[in-house]
Amino acid sequence: MLTTSDESQLKIFERKILRKIYGPTQNPDGTWRIKTNDELRQRMKQDYIIKFIKSQRLRWVAHVMRVENTRTTRKITEWKTYKTRPVGRPRLRWMDQVEEDLRRMKITEDRQVWNRIVEQTKTHPGL
Repeated sequence: MLTTSDESQLKIFERKILRKIYGPTQNPDGTWRIKTNDELRQRMKQDYIIKFIKSQRLRWVAHVMRVENTRTTRKITEWKTYKTRPVGRPRLRWMDQVEEDLRRMKITEDRQVWNRIVEQTKTHPGL
């Protein structure tokens, strides 16, 4: 499950690595400085790491839904607990996040176009 704080930490790590890759920038006066977030965003055009993770998650769901009902991965994915959940706002489950991604993209689950959906996830602005 990918929480918003996890997403934030991944974005920070991604920018840190990109700063190492692209190196410092030389100012007109000859001094050196690290690249700003805006400069990195202009070079990369989008946040790749989060979109890549979400596309891989959708790819995995498609795979699990194609396997037989007797396989362990399918059983665990569709398993429902009979224990009551704690009081308060329920934590999001992994499948809840997948459904939210599909809802944001306005996509219904259709196996014939699923690979195209996974590729679109990498570039979709709403994710």
